[in-house]
Amino acid sequence: MNKFKITSNAINIETNKSIGQDSALGARAIFEGVVRNNNEGQEVTKLEYDCYESLAIKEGNLILNEATKKYALKDVFCVHRIGSLEIGETAVIVIAASKHRDEAFKACRYVIDEVKIRVPIWKKEHYVDGESGWLKGAG
Repeated sequence: MNKFKITSNAINIETNKSIGQDSALGARAIFEGVVRNNNEGQEVTKLEYDCYESLAIKEGNLILNEATKKYALKDVFCVHRIGSLEIGETAVIVIAASKHRDEAFKACRYVIDEVKIRVPIWKKEHYVDGESGWLKGAG
């Protein structure tokens, strides 16, 4: 199930843990990116994500297909949230399932790194002092 999703709903990692469950597989790596309360010395109160959804899904699925081939994955999944997120909320999850842990770990890292570089998702930080700003680069 190679699938990249965008959602405005809260992401619950527990509801996605069944992805990649297969008795022939020995590894399922899960990456969960959460909203933190600081960035580069500034206190963050919340984040806002926006995207070009059709292109984001297309590019996200290309990344998942690349990861599948590169790391011999059985399953790989990624969901990224858009909208307003509070501190501690999940912004993105990646799940990679393979026969061995090394491939699963590497695939998770590959997917999240490529998503941040290539997928048209933009992040705006809101700060304690009332200021806000869009960050450079994707994701």
